Amino acid sequence: MEHLTPISFDKVDITGGFWADKQKLNRDVTIRAVRDRFADTGRFQAFACNWKEGSDEPRPHYFWDSDIAKWMESAAYIIAKEPDAELEKNVEDVIDLIEKNQCEDGYFNIYHQVVEPELRFKNRDHHELYCLGHLIEAAVAWYNATGRDRFLNILDKYIDLVIRVFTVEKSSSFATPGHEEIELALFKLYRLKQDKKYLDLAMFFLNERGVNEENIGEWCKGKYHQSHLPVRQQRTAEGHSVRACYLYSGMADAAKETGDPEMLAACQDLFEDITKRKMYISGGVGSSNKGEAFTIAYDLPNDTAYAETCAAIALSFFADRMKEIEPDSRYADTVEREMYNGVLSGLSLDGKAFFYENPLEINLADHTRHVSVNDHDRLPITQRLEVFGCSCCPPNVTRYIASLGGSVFSVKENAIYVHQFMECAADVNGAAVTMETNYPNDGRVRLTVAGAKGKKLYVRVPGWCKEYTFSAPYTLENGYAVIDVDGDLFTVEIDFVMKPAFYLANPAVRADAGKAAMMLGPVLYCLEGVDNGAELYDLTVDTSAAPAIAYDPCFGVNTVALPALRTDKAQFASLYRLTKPLATVPATAKFIPHFAFANRGESDMTVWFRYK
Repeated sequence: MEHLTPISFDKVDITGGFWADKQKLNRDVTIRAVRDRFADTGRFQAFACNWKEGSDEPRPHYFWDSDIAKWMESAAYIIAKEPDAELEKNVEDVIDLIEKNQCEDGYFNIYHQVVEPELRFKNRDHHELYCLGHLIEAAVAWYNATGRDRFLNILDKYIDLVIRVFTVEKSSSFATPGHEEIELALFKLYRLKQDKKYLDLAMFFLNERGVNEENIGEWCKGKYHQSHLPVRQQRTAEGHSVRACYLYSGMADAAKETGDPEMLAACQDLFEDITKRKMYISGGVGSSNKGEAFTIAYDLPNDTAYAETCAAIALSFFADRMKEIEPDSRYADTVEREMYNGVLSGLSLDGKAFFYENPLEINLADHTRHVSVNDHDRLPITQRLEVFGCSCCPPNVTRYIASLGGSVFSVKENAIYVHQFMECAADVNGAAVTMETNYPNDGRVRLTVAGAKGKKLYVRVPGWCKEYTFSAPYTLENGYAVIDVDGDLFTVEIDFVMKPAFYLANPAVRADAGKAAMMLGPVLYCLEGVDNGAELYDLTVDTSAAPAIAYDPCFGVNTVALPALRTDKAQFASLYRLTKPLATVPATAKFIPHFAFANRGESDMTVWFRYK
């Protein structure tokens, strides 16, 4: 099969609409808010490597390198599109400190250089290789943005040390990373520099995983960090959901680079298991706070949903890679689901605060019901925070939004693929492609292609869309409309008919029994107490009624209102009563995008609702 080649984000200018607004917010507010909170908490200062026991400075944590690395990568993506002297200086200052404090043998890790140097490469869960992976990704992004290779050269010395310690001497206490990520970074570096040592190291870590693994840990099982089986034998998504989806992304990279059919088959089955049995309708994955992990099939509770923001990003990475190996719309559909829902709910509307966990239901009473004991149920927080003790999600969001244009187009010989829809202009291997649309508020898309006569245009038909028209003849192939570009300047107008759609969960998902969820186009909706009052579980929504759809600038997308019914409480003189007759009172159910919940104060919220 001929693989696709993605068009890099720096070749795609998002010129207007929903995502242009989000990228501007990311550039003007979010990247700086994350930087300032990381400065407040000592993360930037820690790169000076001068912390000592008893110091007034915060004690470095073993994942702080990765927090800053992702922020640096985000800054690089922003600078690649628009120069910013302030961000550039911030990044170069960190590179200066890394260069100054790197060990003679190439090692660099804040925690293990100043807190526990004797444990270097001894604790599998201390994230050394994970941190290195994020530093590598930042260095690749910095080189692509600036043309400067100092950061790459610094890390190359560290990579040579890792190659020696893990593949030659085998002197480390573990064979593979406890937290996967370096695999993705090594593939990026291999594609940049075409040096086989990076490919070999990535394949070493993949091939060793699940083979005579040690250092599993007493509190967990091998499944927690995907060490229960060799990767080619893994067929179900297990364990820590971020680690898992990073691993599967690395496996997809390996399948593409090496053509390994067993690796590809494993990726296909893992994707199917996630999306058909273990993924929330929001795209969230990892339903349990115990290990931040996948559990069993169809175990998708709403009020305790973990659904870490980083896990949604990692699944988006995995799906994006799979679409390049075998272009099938279900992969780009998953990317779209994450873009508008799983990832975006992790960011506040003002761009300054974040959710680590992303529940699909909030009942405020559950947070205060234990009035006689000090112990409370563990539930997701109800308001976003500006920084966390484990603050991996904020810089992951900033890098994701900054580089989002890289998910829109791909090419292969004589073909241009359009995977995502947003107002943009792009250089697609010499062809100029312009997309005009008000997506996701409107399903109309106008594509203009210059310089691609004789090629084929593959346009994804979104999985949510059941009615659509194209102004040019087309055939369907794996969920893409295939159109012949018959002129030097070619235009096709598309209408993906967008109206509220109501979804039922598989009957095995006990949390959603008897309920429905609503999407309008790619956006998932929810009910909030702010608009609908308390006891959202008592609303019964009339899904057959005509919806009232209105654009709300607060959210940047449409809201939807539908008639509903509530139980007439006057009937209940006691705690229980017979079922019939049961009187109701009319109400209106106002739906807002799920990504925008918890932006107007604490409130009850639900995605799944009773319906008639």
